[in-house]
Amino acid sequence: MATRLGLGLPQNRQYTLGRDVPDVARTAEQIGYESLWVYERALVPDPATQGLYGVEGLPWPDTYRGVADPLITLTLAAAATERARLGSSVLVAPLHVPFQLAKALASLDAASGGRVVAGFGTGWSLDEYAAASVRPFEERGQVLDEVIEVCRAVWGPDPVVYEGGLTRIASAVVGPKPARPIPILLAAGSRKAQRRLVDHADGWLPVGMGLEQIAAQWSALQELAEERGRKEPIQTVLRVNATYSAGAYDGADRRPFQGNADQIVEDLAAHAAIGLEEILVDLQSAVRDAQELKDVAAEVYEKARAAGV
Repeated sequence: MATRLGLGLPQNRQYTLGRDVPDVARTAEQIGYESLWVYERALVPDPATQGLYGVEGLPWPDTYRGVADPLITLTLAAAATERARLGSSVLVAPLHVPFQLAKALASLDAASGGRVVAGFGTGWSLDEYAAASVRPFEERGQVLDEVIEVCRAVWGPDPVVYEGGLTRIASAVVGPKPARPIPILLAAGSRKAQRRLVDHADGWLPVGMGLEQIAAQWSALQELAEERGRKEPIQTVLRVNATYSAGAYDGADRRPFQGNADQIVEDLAAHAAIGLEEILVDLQSAVRDAQELKDVAAEVYEKARAAGV
């Protein structure tokens, strides 16, 4: 069975949000992509205060300046498509009020006919937490736990009752309900995060940093699921941040998913072979505009299917 392929939507500042998101979403669905994805970047701090990933002196990429809101982006894509699933990889959960996030995702799922995939993570930017979080950075794990619990409660039958650290719902009717149970997928690197995933989520959102690393993490996650008695299969969606170039990259130090379409597809095939059921290809940072994004997305898709991915 072929691996499902998804495409990252154009959120970065070189795109015109209201025009390019529906255009790319519609075209991607016509090409054959089965899902459309967003990510979250709330702000870019002064590099003197915080480096990328919290590493002192590491510059932030220019593409992070002016990233469009993920839920607005998905709403635009939902209105322009009919079949493609609408996912986040990832929403930084502690930057959102749990109840409001649950209601927004339920509304989007109802409006789109049951196509939302809720991908959550805890993030790492201290400046984003200072600007927008509902609790301090040190409590990010507890907030993510509550977001998951509130979503399950709000999306479930009425009356909704919930008592948590941030949220109190005292026997209320909450609608609209999702068109179907919304799957929750988590980015999970640490052992603690993996336990949360195995016990409370539907799937895993790894990032393509190298085949051996992903294969080892996937094996460890499956072993943990068996240890903890999980019966349901773990859904997987690999995020690939591709660095596209029209010509082949000939350097011996070529990074995964760097180069022309053939080289990107070669890496896609290798990752699909370890048993990942879906791969999200994000090309938006490596192209000039929406037209090039559509052209490269079509080339990658056609070559991936020809290669059996």
